[in-house]
Amino acid sequence: MSYNTFGRLFRFTSWGESHGPAIGCTVDGVPPRIPLCEADIQKYLDERKPSQSKYTTQRREPDAVKILSGVFEGQTTGTPVQLTIENVDQRSKDYGDIAKSYRPGHADFTYDAKYGIRDFRGGGRSSARETAARVGAGAIARKILGDGITVRAGMVQMGTHTIDRGRLDWGEVRNNPLFCPDPLAADEWASALDKIRKSGSSVGAIIEVVADGVPAGWGAPVYGKLDADLASAMMSINAAKGVEIGAGMGAAALTGEENADQMRPGTDGKPEFLSNNAGGILGGISTGQQIVARFSVKPTSSILTPRKSVTSAGKATDVVTKGRHDPCVGIRAVPIAEAMMAIVLADHMMLHRAQCGS
Repeated sequence: MSYNTFGRLFRFTSWGESHGPAIGCTVDGVPPRIPLCEADIQKYLDERKPSQSKYTTQRREPDAVKILSGVFEGQTTGTPVQLTIENVDQRSKDYGDIAKSYRPGHADFTYDAKYGIRDFRGGGRSSARETAARVGAGAIARKILGDGITVRAGMVQMGTHTIDRGRLDWGEVRNNPLFCPDPLAADEWASALDKIRKSGSSVGAIIEVVADGVPAGWGAPVYGKLDADLASAMMSINAAKGVEIGAGMGAAALTGEENADQMRPGTDGKPEFLSNNAGGILGGISTGQQIVARFSVKPTSSILTPRKSVTSAGKATDVVTKGRHDPCVGIRAVPIAEAMMAIVLADHMMLHRAQCGS
């Protein structure tokens, strides 16, 4: 099993490596007659692409997407949509020193253990470069969801620094290079990240992603739960180490009275929830509330500090990772999180319609 495909009715298969000639994906299950052009996809890729600020890797990739199939006269045809993004700024020589050494915190050892061969240039298939394909697929998912459903994400914690929830403003996310929904926190974090970047080290983060406008009823009660699929989607993002929905881990500290999202009759005849500890999902099925997920990403493993490791021959060695790397991968994880949320929601929209109708 290769496991390069995600989703069921709406699904995509990504391909390519960090230092290969190109990366991309094949998006299948796209309904016909949806307006789609490269500009619809490019605007999201531009948010994820590297070298947009001093706080991300300085690898300079335009990430220009090309649609090779599945679109005719500006509309999807119902056939697979093929997206391709060329790699134009590889510096494979930066990785020559670690061709036979395993970088601590990376997938070098595990890839070798599984396949008996690994592409050491930038991590090959394990590189976060692959996530550009996900953002492309996510752009198409957003077109399927339509304007009534919005997906947005932001970095709500960097290292030990957290946002002030009283200042949370999603409109601020695109106004600062850290994709932070708290403008004052963004300024403070920038100074802290500058010091980390100049020292050649890195720091982790927590990303929050929310969806508004999702109707009640999407998901399934046992297998194929909406929250289970969201957790799988977020955990599949490079460097992700933990996922929570709604109150998440914090629910363990609540009483039954505190945790239960009580209801009263709403003005539209539907229940009105008085809180959202469930994160918009009960029993694997959406409640109609805002869907809220968070995930943590570890500090970038590629740092300048020497670390103890071994070679593929089993000899002790010290590793210093050269090349161009993000001091905080949480920044560029924000558009990726939005894409994965949109992909899961588009899939569940289609699954719901297939079983229950529109």
